[in-house]
Amino acid sequence: MPRNVRGGLIQTKVTHDGNAPLDEIKQGMIDKHMTLTEEAAKKGVNVLCYQEIFYGPYFCAEQDIKWYQTAEPIPDGPTTQLMCETAKRLNMVLVVPIYEVDLPGVYYNTAAVIDHDGTYLGKYRKHHIPHCNPGFWEKFYFKPGNLGYPVFETAAGKIGVYICYDRHFPEGARCLGLNGAEIVFNPSATVAGLSEYLWKLEQPAHAVANQYFVGAINRVGHEKPWDIGEFYGQSYFCNPRGQMIAEASRDKDELVVADMDLDQILEVRNTWQFFRDRRPESYGAITAPEN
Repeated sequence: MPRNVRGGLIQTKVTHDGNAPLDEIKQGMIDKHMTLTEEAAKKGVNVLCYQEIFYGPYFCAEQDIKWYQTAEPIPDGPTTQLMCETAKRLNMVLVVPIYEVDLPGVYYNTAAVIDHDGTYLGKYRKHHIPHCNPGFWEKFYFKPGNLGYPVFETAAGKIGVYICYDRHFPEGARCLGLNGAEIVFNPSATVAGLSEYLWKLEQPAHAVANQYFVGAINRVGHEKPWDIGEFYGQSYFCNPRGQMIAEASRDKDELVVADMDLDQILEVRNTWQFFRDRRPESYGAITAPEN
């Protein structure tokens, strides 16, 4: 009996200029996502993921402490609570990337995972934090994640999360596979240029190496006043063979929907025995201290 799951990804442009009042920016993006979430429910989506820090622009294009005001506690903050109510009302698993405040002055780039009945299951904190020119000043805003690579048992299968820059590091993607992930979501904010060619290379490679489904999300458009480049969309799902099964456009708000048969994971693993043939005893150099 096939284990069919309908997944959804939301990619959007920001609703306000980055100079607008913070509460207006936040509410505008929440409202836009709620509209698209309702659309996903009408299309029968079982599990839906939003883009990286979905309720604002990619503010890491500058270094300004005002953006700390947009961080919220998880799960007790208003956005997580709203999404728990929404998940229950729509009978949908939600993966919700939020700017998290843990302690006063301690912030993480985080995604909350909420089950279809509104139960908050836990969170993933982004591990790998870039800090590079132009416009990716993330160490100013985020402490590196410290919760490992959790996999969440949901009504839509075993869900893992990897966030944006994480995708350049295969080690965490492997950990998610070893921890039992069936679908890994990677909410991102990435612009055209140096790494664009990797967008459709790295994550299908993770899907192949670890034999799970991947949902990759990127926002769209130019974000003022910084305009560090074009967020080029092209959100997609790929299967455990690395094949694209659904893909969004480059330049518009869009809900991407794909049907995934989770039994395909076992079929692929019975063909390509990567987990059987691993040699972890020989991989010590990966975690050895640097000289």
